[in-house]
Amino acid sequence: MRQTFLLSEKMKQFIYILLPILVTQIGMFSMNLFDTMMSGHFSADDLAGVAIGASLWVPVFTGLGGILLSITPIVAQLIGAERKKEVPHSVLQGVYAAIALSLTVFIIGYFTLDLILDRMTLEENVRRIAREYVIALSFGIIPLFVSMVFRCFIDALGMTRTSMIITLIALPLNVLFNYVLIFGKWGFPALGGVGSGYASAITYWLIAFLGAWIIHRHQPFNEYRIFKKFPAVSLIEWKNIFQIGVPIGLSIFFETSIFSAVTLFMSNYSTHVIAAHQIAISFASLIYMIPLSISMSLTILVGFEVGAKRLKDAKAYSWLGVATAASISVVCTILLFLFREHVAGLYTKNAEVIELTTHFLLFAAIFQLSDAIQAPVQGALRGYKDVNITFVMTMISYWVIGLPLGYYLANYTEFEAFGYWIGLISGLTAGAITLSWRLLRIQKQKEVSY
Repeated sequence: MRQTFLLSEKMKQFIYILLPILVTQIGMFSMNLFDTMMSGHFSADDLAGVAIGASLWVPVFTGLGGILLSITPIVAQLIGAERKKEVPHSVLQGVYAAIALSLTVFIIGYFTLDLILDRMTLEENVRRIAREYVIALSFGIIPLFVSMVFRCFIDALGMTRTSMIITLIALPLNVLFNYVLIFGKWGFPALGGVGSGYASAITYWLIAFLGAWIIHRHQPFNEYRIFKKFPAVSLIEWKNIFQIGVPIGLSIFFETSIFSAVTLFMSNYSTHVIAAHQIAISFASLIYMIPLSISMSLTILVGFEVGAKRLKDAKAYSWLGVATAASISVVCTILLFLFREHVAGLYTKNAEVIELTTHFLLFAAIFQLSDAIQAPVQGALRGYKDVNITFVMTMISYWVIGLPLGYYLANYTEFEAFGYWIGLISGLTAGAITLSWRLLRIQKQKEVSY
């Protein structure tokens, strides 16, 4: 990365950072997307089981994994401040923390998975698929978390194309593994949706090994000599990682878990409703990769400029990202509204599921607008290392406003299952407004302090 002066230069560098991140995020998300789509073509039960399993897995992965995203602003600010010798220590401590978090998930999951599933009113086959899908995914959690640290380091250097290349290599392999294990090809048994879990776990191991090899052998990453020596665990550095990372992780957890909570509440409805809801959430989440990628880009760029104490440039990047996300979101909302029937047909051939999905996608089209504001603003705030108040605002928006409202509308009005989506829209809108206010306040505080 380099210092920029003109708006056109900032836009060029922003796009240079953004596009590979977007491809990477779409690729990573597509692994879950293909899990859902290919499982749906195996059977409706497998689609519903994977949906339930994913609703349990995603908030855990994104919440605890989100803690590791602190490596990006930490490394970006070190580089901006020209303190490059400190980078290897921070990265390796991040790897240690990733392994510790993985083991924590294993232990908690071992004791709680059956308890959670038993409290849900699921058909027996759907419950079995959900349980075995989560267990299959768990075999890949260590490499998944470790590879997140590698990616944060790579992206913080501005080399986002490298992360993109790794993902583009892994994605077709994941589809191949899905095909073999879901449908039972080449002598393997047909595992249905559970096979997609094993396919993803195998892919996570490949991504981790490929990331480590590139960091060790290729420039500019090998200049940092990340693996030259392995220091002991540093509680001081862990404190730094977790002070920034825990609020980030909790913010992400509260955002993703509300969607998972809604999916779990959907277990009270028919299998077709669960499947339709999951299709709509899945595709809406794919579109969300655009503002999420912009958010991750802003964390890198804003962190770099704040580290170099160029606050006007950090502010310019912040609002450039928000404006870009909002503009793209308007286009995506219109397209989703117009082609929602075609989208539903990509996932299933079941006529009832397709009809229900088109209704859910109407609500999904609306909340894209709020997502396009709150995600980039959060990314900019992380670049400033302002994460604690952001976490509180996110919790209130989603769990105090969004979910209770959705529960009321779903259970006490004629909206039924669609009431949850109205609650989601309300929570996202509240988050967009409060987080934007926080970003304006932080920018003013920074200008005064410097």
